[in-house]
Amino acid sequence: MNREKFGKSNWFILILFGLIGQIAWAVENMYFNTFVFNTIEKNLSAITLMVQLSGVTATVVTLVAGTLSDKIGNRRRFISIGYLIWGITVAPFGFISPELTASIFGVGTERAIEITLAIVIIGDCVMTAFGSTANDASFNAWVTDNTKSAFRGTVEGVLAILPLVAMLIVAGGFGILVEAVGYRTVFLIMGIVISLCGGAGLLIIKDSPALQRSGSMKNIFYGFRPAVIRANSPLYISLLIVLVYGIACQIFMPYLIIYMNYYLGFSVPEYSVVFALAILLGAGVNLYLTRLSDRREKTGMLYIAVAIFGAGLIAMYFSRGLGKMGTLVAFGIAGFVMICGNIFISALTGSLVRDYTPDGEVGKLQGVRMVFSVLIPMLLGPMIGNLINSARNIPLPDMDSADSMTTSYIPAPEIFLAAGLLTLVLLLVVPLLKKSIAAKKNCES
Repeated sequence: MNREKFGKSNWFILILFGLIGQIAWAVENMYFNTFVFNTIEKNLSAITLMVQLSGVTATVVTLVAGTLSDKIGNRRRFISIGYLIWGITVAPFGFISPELTASIFGVGTERAIEITLAIVIIGDCVMTAFGSTANDASFNAWVTDNTKSAFRGTVEGVLAILPLVAMLIVAGGFGILVEAVGYRTVFLIMGIVISLCGGAGLLIIKDSPALQRSGSMKNIFYGFRPAVIRANSPLYISLLIVLVYGIACQIFMPYLIIYMNYYLGFSVPEYSVVFALAILLGAGVNLYLTRLSDRREKTGMLYIAVAIFGAGLIAMYFSRGLGKMGTLVAFGIAGFVMICGNIFISALTGSLVRDYTPDGEVGKLQGVRMVFSVLIPMLLGPMIGNLINSARNIPLPDMDSADSMTTSYIPAPEIFLAAGLLTLVLLLVVPLLKKSIAAKKNCES
């Protein structure tokens, strides 16, 4: 096999497992939030806590599973069996309800809601544990094992588009499906699909011939050693960019659908159209840009990506109060710009992280990547977003009576402004990365 090419079978595995995995993450990170808000309690604080604990779980599990996959020298089984069990944990989620809790525990409505929220949060952490084992730790390591710098930009471009395609499917398709068949059926179907994907993995996934057993469980904290950080400074500065970008995303992303639905007043078909156009156009633009990044300096192109992403977020803040059609169009255009930047930053940083991950240490460094890309962003981002939401305290319109309000609050437009301003901080970090890469090349020459 020519190792300078990714190969058709690898492309099939990457797209299948990448897309199904991202759909599962989108369901968890976006639609579980909507599920909680719409069916259990309109409580953004509970959603924030769920996102934060999920981030902690994902990071801890990835540290352990990534190191273990290095020690055993096998990604295939971790991916396949992980997906199988991941689907099983998703399938029963739609059956959870305050009414069921009340009947099982014999408690009143208020107490039933509290218990149900606890069950949902624990269940989300269980799902995250198996998802992180399969996807974050093992699938990501498999991609690094099977790619080379010469074509990583193209591979990362496709990987960066998959979360947004998943977001489109979940935000639009799931909303329509839920209206048609209900949460129980939707989560059941989703679980079955994920598990079937895991079963297929046992038959079609092959590990890289270069993969060897390495390290031990003592290496869980390998990537946090000062000597390792100093020796791989381009990797860690790339991860710092991922960190800031991730916090910016998490400030608004957990609340995006709720914001469009309740603040802007978009119906499911309306925000589905906005998502579809923005994502499809953004994906088309970025397929060209990410291929271009294989021939150009990636760090230099980061300046363009950061500017696009920040401009899109700030434009989303101003896309309101223009009448129904005007707001739809303006928010759609702003969303398209944001998504272009989102994909581009994700592809460039993903490629840089893989480029500067040392050979033989791929699995044990997946947990370090998770600290920067998931743990800290999912702890800080939603907290910042919800602090803004609670400070603005925009009341939830009672959908049954336009004249009355409840004491609950909904996402505020300032979350996009805060995310956009934070993104611009990256313009100060990129020069550090360029300097670090140059220094490393000088040392190696």
